Amino acid sequence: MKFPGRRQHKHYFPVENKNPLTDKICDNAPLERCYIVGIDQVLVDIEAKIDDEFLAEFDLERGMSQVITDEVTHRLYERLKSEELIDYEFAGGTIGNTMHNYSVLADDRSVLLGVMSENMRIGGYAYRFVSNTSSRVDLNYLQPVDGPIGRCFTLIDSTGERTFAINAGLINKLTPESVDESLINNASALVISSYLMRTEEGDTMTQATIKAVKCANAAGVPVVLTLGTKFLIEKEPEFWRNFVKEHVDILAMNEEEAHAITGIEDPLKAADACLEWVDLVICTAGCQGLFMAGYVDDKFKRETEYPLLPGAISCFNQYEYSRPMRLRDCETPIKIYTHSAPYMGGPDHIKNTNGAGDGALAAVLHDLSANVYHQRNVENSSKHIQPSLTYSSLSQISKYANRVSYEVLVQHSPRLSRGLPEREDSLEQAYWAL
Repeated sequence: MKFPGRRQHKHYFPVENKNPLTDKICDNAPLERCYIVGIDQVLVDIEAKIDDEFLAEFDLERGMSQVITDEVTHRLYERLKSEELIDYEFAGGTIGNTMHNYSVLADDRSVLLGVMSENMRIGGYAYRFVSNTSSRVDLNYLQPVDGPIGRCFTLIDSTGERTFAINAGLINKLTPESVDESLINNASALVISSYLMRTEEGDTMTQATIKAVKCANAAGVPVVLTLGTKFLIEKEPEFWRNFVKEHVDILAMNEEEAHAITGIEDPLKAADACLEWVDLVICTAGCQGLFMAGYVDDKFKRETEYPLLPGAISCFNQYEYSRPMRLRDCETPIKIYTHSAPYMGGPDHIKNTNGAGDGALAAVLHDLSANVYHQRNVENSSKHIQPSLTYSSLSQISKYANRVSYEVLVQHSPRLSRGLPEREDSLEQAYWAL
């Protein structure tokens, strides 16, 4: 596993066991690996530029998101291909993006659960998904289905207006029997999205997700939920509050989703409200940057070396150098918060907003998994006197997540094509300190 982020630190990777007499590496003690598991509706994102007549031909309402049939999907795709209107075709899905980005950052294994077309054609949708997913993402646990995966068309007209046409295919047919309990029990984290919990009658995705979540809860594996879209949350905010409180340990969202679930517009106050239900909160807030909130035991708190910041919570970043913990592991819990402004002031030109939040979450998962990895291989390290949820401080994780989000914003694909650069002339080494 690659070290999460770049900074000077006495704890480092890779971890090696050495004989104290010879100072040589012991060959009989291989490193114990770790991984994260994600469940997703496997789909492909297709972006194309079209005219208004095109929308009318396929009976699509401009600027809206609408579900289309298999027959319309086939005709639409063939028309786009024949007229060479397609700009980009990317593997998609919130959790699929997160698993891919995690594996790129960590250079390590993640496991994706979902469905995949049993009969794959070169150049087809399923082929696009597999070929655009990191080889470090384990796809061996995907459930084969006799039919297509999901397709999401983003159709952009001359004014820049986006119209979405979605065909679910068989993405919601993952069965509970396809969820391997031992796989979940030994994971560093289970990652799900709100989309999985709201499916149509006859679909089995929700039951499969609930089974995985309950397995993780029973095994003490952190459950990570990304809220996905405000429109889904605001329909039943009470359901989501109860679900999060009962099953979720880490909550990821943007400021609109935070408002939908808490009723609070300020992202910092909304993150604080979510601490009543979970142990760690990640909230991306567009041009405001990234907010995070968590807990630490009073005896492990560490004060920041940065100026104290004003906000809805006065001096909220006072203990941002602390490593977040689960509430149940704290004898005297203290709430901790941090904020990172957009990296480099934000991109000069944003090419894509899809996937920025997935990139930030992947960075947080990398840090969490690195903590598990280090703990399994160096049990007696002073690093683990504190029963921390993550490897790094809240401040450091926020910087790392913020940096990864920037990398997604400046490219068209929602998925990273490479890890962060080894050297960044635009950053002083002090950026990564502590």
